[in-house]
Amino acid sequence: MDDEVFRALADPSRRQLLDMLNARNGQTLRELCAGLDMARQSVSKHLAVLEGANLVTTVWRGREKLHHLNAEPINAIADRWINQYDRPRVQLFADLKTALEAETMSDNDFVYTTFIKTTPERLWQALTDPKFTEQYWQLHLETDWNPGSDIVWHMGEVTVAGPGQVVVEHSPYTRLSYTWHHMTPEFAKKYDFDDDLYRRISREPLSTASFDLEQVDDQVKLTVIHSGFEPGSAIREMVSEGWIPLISDLKSLVESDFAAE
Repeated sequence: MDDEVFRALADPSRRQLLDMLNARNGQTLRELCAGLDMARQSVSKHLAVLEGANLVTTVWRGREKLHHLNAEPINAIADRWINQYDRPRVQLFADLKTALEAETMSDNDFVYTTFIKTTPERLWQALTDPKFTEQYWQLHLETDWNPGSDIVWHMGEVTVAGPGQVVVEHSPYTRLSYTWHHMTPEFAKKYDFDDDLYRRISREPLSTASFDLEQVDDQVKLTVIHSGFEPGSAIREMVSEGWIPLISDLKSLVESDFAAE
């Protein structure tokens, strides 16, 4: 995968596309073409290379196909290579890593894609079974997983439930979606939020977390989409910082379980 990322970044037009998405994320092909002096077919081919390198993730909204930056490959390169080179040589990757993780999404969604060496069935279990979620997330979700059913969050000694906190979609091995939890005083106390932050997050509407699973050879392509945030959302900022290490921990757990067998 590293070779594909390096090849994708080697072309100036593809770097320009990444810059455009960094400036305004979630753009359609038509919008991207409008900002470039090249044919639609050429832009489409460049986007396909970026998507093949996992630097761009696409999400359908009705009839529109939106393109989002994806930080996962840059995170992987940084983790693998950054300590082997002096600071000037890695500054490019550090800057790009920062850019790919920047809070610049036009529709305010958090979108992140990674590939996990496992099966859809095992990854699904890791996303829904408390004996797994307790290991990498330190929580378990209590529900019957029927769409519309209540979902109760248990985070150590803190339990969170409330109106609208429900399962949205449950299509085994392909798509899971549920509303995020309410921001209660107990939750805020557990994580030492100050009064101002608690007041801000407690007024925000419930957001939605979705997980799309797709088998790709001997791996599963996992796309996490967290949506429904207001402009300037404090919760959006919090989850964008939390999802990346959480997905990394999920990936490590599932792949180690896969290797053990």
